[in-house]
Amino acid sequence: MRHRQFGVAVVGTGRMGTLRAGTAGAHPAVTFLAVSDRDKDKAAKVGTASKADLITGSNSEIIRDERVGAVIVSTSEPEHADAAIEALELGKPVLVEKPIALTLEDADRMIAASEKSGASLHVAYSLRFNRRYLVGKQQILDGKLGRIVGGMSRLYNTKAHGLQIIQRSTEATFVKDALTYLVDLYGWYLEGARPVEVIARSHGLVYRSLGHDADEVTWAIVTYSDGTIVNLGVGYALPANYPTHGRLVRVEVLGEKGVLFFDEDHKENIIHSEDGVANAYVGHKMETGFLTSNASGNWALGNFWGPLGEETRSWLDHIATGAPCPHTTAKEARTNLEVTTAIELAAETGETVRLAGGDNSR
Repeated sequence: MRHRQFGVAVVGTGRMGTLRAGTAGAHPAVTFLAVSDRDKDKAAKVGTASKADLITGSNSEIIRDERVGAVIVSTSEPEHADAAIEALELGKPVLVEKPIALTLEDADRMIAASEKSGASLHVAYSLRFNRRYLVGKQQILDGKLGRIVGGMSRLYNTKAHGLQIIQRSTEATFVKDALTYLVDLYGWYLEGARPVEVIARSHGLVYRSLGHDADEVTWAIVTYSDGTIVNLGVGYALPANYPTHGRLVRVEVLGEKGVLFFDEDHKENIIHSEDGVANAYVGHKMETGFLTSNASGNWALGNFWGPLGEETRSWLDHIATGAPCPHTTAKEARTNLEVTTAIELAAETGETVRLAGGDNSR
């Protein structure tokens, strides 16, 4: 097996970029680390903490640096396409945060750039890297469920988290930013079947009362080409100080000879402190917290543990050695975007949406 060393550029130093820069800088295959952000002060702070070799306010500078062999795009969602395409056109493999883009046109441009240069493009759906879902995928591959016939899943989060998403990008809706995780998970589990039809409804009061045009609750029924029916829901309506640090997820997968049930509400690991517990995503303090509910993972003993760390290291291992990685491919991510776009359209119009290429064959 080859063992290649290379430089990494992390474009964008928000929450995800900060974590990925620290993880990438500690990887044994990474010999050079560069970070950038439009806010050069943010780049300087993250770059110093991660001991980056190059810190700048120019994304192009680090993408085009000859010492950089791979690029992580952790910008806000509307900026994914331009940074990723610039790297791909230079033949540099890219890991981009989910969703791949906010429009199918941008996703198609990114995929075309990857196919033209031959540089790989993967999309960071960190939910896949929770051990429970990796093990679940293996059970499906081992035939323990037989043919999957249906499923149900929901993702809840707090109003405080919801406001953070809206403030980061008004175009990053709860469906495209959060429900997309569940769309991706079922697409991964139903590998080979294509989503062909979407029915959806949404409703909201909370964010409109705060002046934002957003529904906090959306539910959808997605039908796949093999007849499988999946019910997916997202709700960003939990109280702002509810003791979670991230998303709360439940997943059910029903097969002809087996089932998978995942309960990820995190009530099994609780901390309560009179000093308060800081919410890693929002920043406010709570006396009680669900200790392992931070979706990306946690810092402990000088290292970052959890899905985002595993996801980043797995991708770097893939670049260094060619080892397979379970990351979402660009085409899978485009399908996720197609489904979430259809969910929003179905919820807005109240009509059934049939997806391009779907024939509803069973």
